[in-house]
Amino acid sequence: MAYVPDNARWFLAKMIEEIQVEGAKRNVVHVNYVIIEADSPEDAYQRAIKMGKQANHSYLNTRGKKVTIRFRGLSNLDVIHDPLEHGCEIMFREELGVSESAIRKLLASKKQLELFRPIRNRPGRPDYASKEIMEEWYGELAKRARA
Repeated sequence: MAYVPDNARWFLAKMIEEIQVEGAKRNVVHVNYVIIEADSPEDAYQRAIKMGKQANHSYLNTRGKKVTIRFRGLSNLDVIHDPLEHGCEIMFREELGVSESAIRKLLASKKQLELFRPIRNRPGRPDYASKEIMEEWYGELAKRARA
């Protein structure tokens, strides 16, 4: 077992969920990084599994097709050693013998960071937007436009 400090309260779960849209040829898989508060590694595991299973649900998309979200399991679960505050380390990955060119390939410019990339409509991507949520969102936009 990994080193877990006695005062550890926070864990990072890498959760895998699969999204299937009725009639779509391809599925969509989300890899979600979720912070779990727990008293022990076993408690963190149980809470992560419970949280994942609670995400299982179905709804209609904007085209009236059934969308099913299914928790597939955990890909990783690790302790966060530092208290949660600005600058705390959430996780790390260690690699040995990395060349300069390989290091440069790991780096991204600001515009390549997900936070600054435009929302994109990828061809062949199934529509898994909730009809109910999108109707609510469009309703809010219409209210703001009238105000």
